[in-house]
Amino acid sequence: MKNYRTIIHPEPSPNKIGYQTPVLFMGSCFTENIGNKMLDLKFPALVNPFGVMYNPVSVQSGLEILIEQSEFKESDLGLFNDQWFSFYHDTEFSDVDQTICLGKINKSIELASRQLRNADYLLITFGTSWVYKYLKSGNIVSNCHKIPAKEFERIKLDTEDIFVEWANLINRLHELNKNLKIIFTVSPVRHWKDGPVQNQLSKSTLILAIHQLKERFKSIEYFPAYEILMDDLRDYRFYADDMLHPSKVAIDYIWDQFVQTYLEKKTVDITKEVERILLAKTHRPLNQNTPSHKKFIESQIKLIEELEKKYTFLDFVNDRSFFKSQI
Repeated sequence: MKNYRTIIHPEPSPNKIGYQTPVLFMGSCFTENIGNKMLDLKFPALVNPFGVMYNPVSVQSGLEILIEQSEFKESDLGLFNDQWFSFYHDTEFSDVDQTICLGKINKSIELASRQLRNADYLLITFGTSWVYKYLKSGNIVSNCHKIPAKEFERIKLDTEDIFVEWANLINRLHELNKNLKIIFTVSPVRHWKDGPVQNQLSKSTLILAIHQLKERFKSIEYFPAYEILMDDLRDYRFYADDMLHPSKVAIDYIWDQFVQTYLEKKTVDITKEVERILLAKTHRPLNQNTPSHKKFIESQIKLIEELEKKYTFLDFVNDRSFFKSQI
């Protein structure tokens, strides 16, 4: 029977991610699609410690901050619309209270710096090669924080710029953590406000730069998330309502490909046991006071206890509290 799809099967990586493999995720919102799945399944991952970052310069700046373990001070913040903010961070770090804003930023940097030093993998997703330069400082920002567009200059990076800056950065990363391996992906989310041609040029610039880096460094791998959605899942049923972002079905499909590429069978088997607990948490009884529901809750607590003994590296504290609250 003829196959009416151009199916993409990434080659399995010789370097595997397990339940005792620290991973740091940084980059666009697609990074969170994969990273949050790993968090849900209780992998030792840390996802986007600066919030979502779309362009290579912003991700580079974030990693340099983590390498240096920089501590942000009051002078590093801006104030706009009664909110203190950082141009290096997403709006989730902003606050009307300057002390709270700094606290969130510095705590995240501390945790992420430690994760980077111990990580076996750094997974980076680039979204666009377009950047915004704040005219007052001359710096490229990660987030414009709704400051008027006239205060920024929009610039497109070229392949050589990305390659040179990231080659230097990767050398620094290897000095910090000699065991670090890097997975690059390009976000399949199209930046349609640029128009179809400029979007494709932007994505192509990112892909070319990444593959030049891959040729330079043995520690770099490329996972074809962009190509899977563009060429394999070439149908609008795999897109969200905006016709730009991948749908849940597409994200799950790409996750399955990621699993086949980077997880060993024994690790996949553990994820299936964890998923049983996660699925049980979504159960909504008609009546919580029935003996049958109580028996269900007790069985889940018992299962958690069994998994904790079997896999001492897994943390089910929140899950146990969830079920116990229903007794």
